[in-house]
Amino acid sequence: MNVTTDQLDALQELINIGVGRAASLLNEMVDSHINLEIPSVKVLTALDAYQELRTRFHDDSLATVKLGFTGSFYGNAGLIFPTESASTLIALLTGEEAGSPDLDEVKIGTLSEIGNIVINGVMGSISNVLKQHMNYTLPVYLEDTIDNLLLSANVSNSKILLAQARFTIQQLEIIGDIILVFEVGTFDALINAINEQMGVI
Repeated sequence: MNVTTDQLDALQELINIGVGRAASLLNEMVDSHINLEIPSVKVLTALDAYQELRTRFHDDSLATVKLGFTGSFYGNAGLIFPTESASTLIALLTGEEAGSPDLDEVKIGTLSEIGNIVINGVMGSISNVLKQHMNYTLPVYLEDTIDNLLLSANVSNSKILLAQARFTIQQLEIIGDIILVFEVGTFDALINAINEQMGVI
């Protein structure tokens, strides 16, 4: 199924609603104001998404939070933290020094929490606006390369929504990004629900 401009705009709107809710929750956790926005959303094949991310990250080890979802649609949602962005967020949210011996444990806990908040915000937005029931697995924290994070047998025929989330921490004048990868094995059902519930053609 080809995606129209209006359908892509609707997908971006759903994701923006979700990250807006996530930003509100993150702001409650810290003193600095965090703004989250999604400048663009792309719909790609698994191979095209892999190639785009591979070009950007090469063999870098990336921090990722993933969860699976089932119901009206099924697939996986993941939040990828480029290394610099991960370090920035951890320092802000925990106050930990970069050389802290507890940083690994702190890092995993912090990034898992951020990933959980953002992914659940987006999935909740999709579920609520499209009036679709969905079930989620518990989020899992992984550190690996794009090769191992994205290319798996069960996503080869999936459509992937690739959204670059830009976060701005206003008081500190810090801008960074996180990548939302949304693998949908039932992409046509998602588009049909958007057409029905959001009046998109």
